[in-house]
Amino acid sequence: MAHRQTHLERKMSTRHIRMILLGGVIGTGLFLSSGYTIHEAGPLGTVLAYLVGGLIVFAVMQCLGELSVAMPYTGSFHVYAKKYIGPSTGFVVAILYWLTWTIALGSEFTAAGLIMQKWFPQVPVWIWSLTCMIIIFLSNFFSVKVFAESEFWFAAIKVFAIVAFIILGSLAIVGILPVKGFHSAPGLANFYRNGWFPNGFSGIFTTMLTVNFAFSGTELIGVTAGEAANPEKAIPSAIKTTLWRLLIFFIGSIVVMAALIPYKTAGVTQSPFVYVLDLIHVPFAANIMNFVVLTAIVSAANSGLYASTRMLWSLSNEGTIPAVFKKTNKNGIPVLSLFVSMLGGIFALVSSKVAADTVYLVLVSISGLAVVFVWMAIALAELNFRKKFLADGHQLSELKYRTPWYPVVPYFAFIASLLSCLLIWFDPTQRVALYYTIPFVVICYVAHHYWIKRRSSEVISEVE
Repeated sequence: MAHRQTHLERKMSTRHIRMILLGGVIGTGLFLSSGYTIHEAGPLGTVLAYLVGGLIVFAVMQCLGELSVAMPYTGSFHVYAKKYIGPSTGFVVAILYWLTWTIALGSEFTAAGLIMQKWFPQVPVWIWSLTCMIIIFLSNFFSVKVFAESEFWFAAIKVFAIVAFIILGSLAIVGILPVKGFHSAPGLANFYRNGWFPNGFSGIFTTMLTVNFAFSGTELIGVTAGEAANPEKAIPSAIKTTLWRLLIFFIGSIVVMAALIPYKTAGVTQSPFVYVLDLIHVPFAANIMNFVVLTAIVSAANSGLYASTRMLWSLSNEGTIPAVFKKTNKNGIPVLSLFVSMLGGIFALVSSKVAADTVYLVLVSISGLAVVFVWMAIALAELNFRKKFLADGHQLSELKYRTPWYPVVPYFAFIASLLSCLLIWFDPTQRVALYYTIPFVVICYVAHHYWIKRRSSEVISEVE
């Protein structure tokens, strides 16, 4: 049997992991998609949707915390799913997660090019997209320390921008800063002006997938566990500090947007951040936010290439795909996995241009639901891990990090994630995601199941 590693080089500090976690989550989901949620769910509905989303994320992170401190493996959650749910489930989780980030790479390269073209209209979009690809590739190529440091500073820009946005927005709400179209302090009038739920209470639930997409990236902490310098300290610390910061950033931003933007206008023409900054007369509002969104895109692409590379390395390390994918350079970077993930992003980019209504639509639909499937697998793996841990004669005191309120938290994480998948059936624009994702998951599961059966029967016949 081939030797299996559990991790790559441990070079990430707690500071890096905290920022990677924040950076992975604060992306285009908050800066752009939040407008759609306000439009669909109304002001109060959006705050509730993000609170529910935050609760789900909190529960998933607690489950992942226990697993990744007990077993700090690179590519963690597919290894946990393989071990505590089944090999085929582990394979499906890895493929879905790899697809999620790789497909996102393609759209992020395009988005970066489009933003740069606003400032340099004479330069074609593809040149900026290519520049973005090279920067992201080099950030991931040299060493995990280079990646972690670059991601730290990209994420810092976003965090600073959101804090400034919440402060300025709050000053506008209470009337300290003047607001276009308002003679007095706007306050929270939007929350009750059009009724509590202008599109009905169901809007909260049908927007849950968009909200989950905005929170996706929190599970990156499981991927970084294999390269954390001190996982026993770094992971619990990052989970505790990051979760409350995320809730403040997300809920704070959403309250400001929902208070100042009429829900009918939200998400229709521009980023809600640009809309609010423009309302309160911030000079160069569009340019400032375009710069922040650009760093958010580059940061998300940086994290995406890192995560998808580690998933391929982990699949190879587990013996699911050829061993050549786990070979690393002298800095501990799995170079072939990096190249293939980059090529996956380029394929997604090309398909978005050449086959937008066919191939790309299928890819995007699958990746939209993929993260929620991964969250369900994390919760179920944690339930099974704890049962087996105790059945093997261990004591709870041996666990360095324990999920609180077990088994309520993992059950809530699993059921709430499942419901947020099923509820999109009631939103015709998002329903298509179910049509593609469920058959894709079934095909991957069955194909892997039969592949394992065939491989084990070949091994038995060789022994005989």
